This record gives sequence, structure tokens and C-alpha cells, in this order.
Amino acid sequence: MNREKVVEPGGTIGVFGGGQLGRMFCHAAQRLGYQVVVYTDEANSPATQVAAHSVVGDYEDVDAVRAFAQRIDVATLEFENIPLVAVETAQKSVLVRPGLQVLAVAQNRLVEKSTLKDFGFPVTPFQEVRSYSDVLHAAEVLGWPMVIKTATGGYDGKGQRKVSSATQANDALDVLGPEPLIAEKWISYVAEVSVLAARSPSGQIQVYPMFTNSHCNHILDITTVPACDSLRGVEPRAIEVARGIAEAMRLEGIICVEMFVDQKGEVMVNELAPRPHNSGHLTIEAFGVSQFEQQVRAVCNLPLGEVSQVRPAAMVNLMGELWTDGHAPDWSRVFCHPNAHLHLYGKTQPRPGRKMGHLTVLADSAEQAAQLASRLRIG
Repeated sequence: MNREKVVEPGGTIGVFGGGQLGRMFCHAAQRLGYQVVVYTDEANSPATQVAAHSVVGDYEDVDAVRAFAQRIDVATLEFENIPLVAVETAQKSVLVRPGLQVLAVAQNRLVEKSTLKDFGFPVTPFQEVRSYSDVLHAAEVLGWPMVIKTATGGYDGKGQRKVSSATQANDALDVLGPEPLIAEKWISYVAEVSVLAARSPSGQIQVYPMFTNSHCNHILDITTVPACDSLRGVEPRAIEVARGIAEAMRLEGIICVEMFVDQKGEVMVNELAPRPHNSGHLTIEAFGVSQFEQQVRAVCNLPLGEVSQVRPAAMVNLMGELWTDGHAPDWSRVFCHPNAHLHLYGKTQPRPGRKMGHLTVLADSAEQAAQLASRLRIG
């Protein structure tokens, strides 16, 4: 199979996953003239509402995945925890970008950290944990406090516990085990940042500027760009690391590299996400080419777009808590503001901690954009 095959506009792209990332990918692909077929295990999901066609089935249903693959020209994904059997099945008849090699790394935190460390990239110090004695050893190496995480699965703070003593660590083992776990050193960071890098099968790479992120309850709350003055000196190194990871992993698609900036101004990789990322949503309005169009270009092996920034911007997540008694907020103030852009994901059941949409605001500075976005979010 020709790994550098180009899929021209008018072709059909398959997407594993039916969430909001798939939905926004569909919008970008359709604007370029592509048909999109979504494979998901959830009916009436955000992406199925806008895709040309949808297949609702189990990701481990080999026959259904095979039929899906036979009706598309290339496949990609909107979240990395797709069962590998789905990708293995699909790639027998169609190119899947990114492929098994990248997914196998990104789906397991131990493999991910070990792979990045072997490549020479800075990562948060870590130890594998399978037992209470492993925890005690990890504490000797890493010190207290630590973060204990499941090696697989988990997102938005799920599947992890911060522990500050042997007793707390033992409790975490009971909750998170018995699967292999990873203990990571607790980093006293000054900022959490992310960098998006896209790489096409032909080897072209484009890297977006560094985004600055703040979280609430372990879920991304606000993202801003460009970086503030105190972080400007960090940005070249963060971009260098993201570019290097895309190249080293032979990525075909887009990847988000989440990093901590420590007290010394050094960056270290926290996690990888080989698909569009929540922090990159502001690229839709703030850049000439959004992360979703860049993913389309990379997956189809088209020339990648220049990552020129239009204006400073901030993105805030709209969580289910904003929906009072199931009723949507009053968005009139948002609609009346010329630099505010509302994105709702078509989810009908709001609940605390669920991402229902996002709001992006453009302004003369990232700080102004963040302040306005926060005010508009609460009405």
C-alpha cells in the first residue's frame, strides 16, 4: 500500500470516533469538498449529526469495521483510545493515519513516557507501579507527592490520584488497580502549555505557536495565545520538542504535545494526543488554517497550511454546569459581540463535567480575550 498516497478533494475520509472533535473535523473536510463517514459506538453523537454517513457499531466488530474501511479512501481518528483491533482491521484495506505505531505509544502512558525518554525528549520523571512495594520504591526515587495514573485509559483527570503519603498511595492502588500503573513526580510548574504539530506522509511539518492552558477540576478551562511575556523565552524550546516528536514518531496527522514549564523555565512532556486537541479549538478563528483543516490536509497528504495567527485569542470551555435545570444559557450577549464565536456540539444531555461546547474570543491581547471570554461565558 502506497504510504504517500494523496487523497484529493472529492474523496471520502473515514473517522473513528463520533465526538465533538470528529464533528469539527467533518466541518473542515466538507468545506474542502470531502465526504466523511464516521464509525462510532454511539448513535446520535456530535459527529454523526453532520457526517455524510455514519456506521454505528462496536469497535471490535471486525466485519463492521471491514465494511466501513471498504467505502473510504483513507481513515483517521478523533480520539486515541480506539481498540487497536479496529485499526488493524481497517488498515488491511485502507490507509489509517496515524497508524498502529503511533497509537500503540499514545494508548499506554508507560510506553509513551519510555518511548519519549528513549528518543531523548524531556519527560516528567516516572516509575512503573504494580504493587505497594513498587509505590515505596517510586517514592524513594521521585519523592512525595506523586501522581499515580492508570497506564491505559483515563482523560480529563479520570484514572489518576495525587498522593502525598504511603497510606494515600495504597488507597490509590485499591481504586486504580489492578492493572499496571505509572507513578509520576509531582511537578511544581509555573505553567501548563501545549503545542500542536502536524506532519504529512510526505514529511512536511507545520507547528503552531505555544498555547497557555489553565484547568479546573482537572479539565481544561481556558486556553490563550500568544504566550505572555514571561513565557516567550520558553516557546522556541516547546516548539522544538513538538516538532521533534512528530518527526521521531513518523506521525501522519496532527499531534498535541502537552507540557509543564517548571520553576527553572524548562519544559517537560506530560502527555501526547495524536489528534486535534481541546486547546487547539481557538485555531478555527485565530489562525489562517485551523487544527481540523490541518488534520484533513495531513491525513490526505496535501500541502500543509501556514500557521499564521490572525489575532490574539482565548478559548473557554462551556461545561454542563452552565445548563440550569437542563435549560441552555442565554447566548444573546455572545451573539451581540463581534469578536465572540460560539461553538455548540449538539449534545442533548448536559451534566457536570461534560463539555457541551466552547467559546472563542479575539481581542488585542490574549489577556483581554481571556477576560472577555470568561465574562461572556457566565452571561
